[in-house]
Amino acid sequence: MARAAGYALVTKGMVMRFTLRQLEIFLAIAEQENISRAAMALHMSQSAASAALQQLEQNYGISLFERIGKSLKLSAAGRTLRPKAEGLIAHAAELHQGFLGQDQAGDLNIGASLTIGNYLAVDYLTRYKSQYPQAKTQYNVASTPEIVDQLLRFNIDVGLVEAEIHHPDIDVLPWREDRMLVFCSKHHPLAKQKALTDGDLLAANWILREPSSGARQTFDRAMSGLKSKLNIYLELNHNEAIKRAVETGMGIGCLSEIALEYPLRRGDLVALDIDNRDMRRHFYFLLHKSRHPSSAVSRWIDLCQHK
Repeated sequence: MARAAGYALVTKGMVMRFTLRQLEIFLAIAEQENISRAAMALHMSQSAASAALQQLEQNYGISLFERIGKSLKLSAAGRTLRPKAEGLIAHAAELHQGFLGQDQAGDLNIGASLTIGNYLAVDYLTRYKSQYPQAKTQYNVASTPEIVDQLLRFNIDVGLVEAEIHHPDIDVLPWREDRMLVFCSKHHPLAKQKALTDGDLLAANWILREPSSGARQTFDRAMSGLKSKLNIYLELNHNEAIKRAVETGMGIGCLSEIALEYPLRRGDLVALDIDNRDMRRHFYFLLHKSRHPSSAVSRWIDLCQHK
């Protein structure tokens, strides 16, 4: 998008004492927490970036940052204004595309938890890129707590997670249902058993995801009444490591059916039936409440919901 001219905006008689370029510089410094790195990212001199920030702060008589050590941290005012500035820049970019007569969704930064990111969301990303080939997209796969942290820091536009999140600054939108499966190696003694009893569950060595994961959250809820008595033999933070450990006969596991599709089809792993245990769960979209969804985010969510 072309740089905004260095004059104040006037809307309904109100003089806006900022430019879009000043907002871009403010947001870059907020992300980098350093004026020099922000200037480099924006291809401008450090002195020009520093002057633009100083002018913006002087225009409104506020401090947007506090210096802590060698870093610049957002002040209370900066934290409040950051999502509003990001929303304005995003809408300005969409307006720019509209003036050009281009139907582009805009840039998109997605964060996905491990199961969704490794086994599901890439298909949607492929479709998104085919529909909007000019859009710049970033795709980050991490644990659910990391995705939440990135969203709160405004490092991603939308999160896709498999855990129930409760945070005052996050909107949680249900996406689709998923099901967890208990499974073992094809050579495990339980592989030929039609259904597992509570006694079988208590006698087994369990290889599970870490306690903060969405998969573990569902497992713990499903095992109500038995949870404290189960033998948690290993806790691993990657699905592939769990599948490999189970395949070697080390114990039995519990993961999303999405993560188990191919090894179950090959016969390397065997799904086990358990009585009276609800293993259903939901996947969710996460949005920051202070950030109005851009056209890119809205189109991404619509694509994911209607495939």
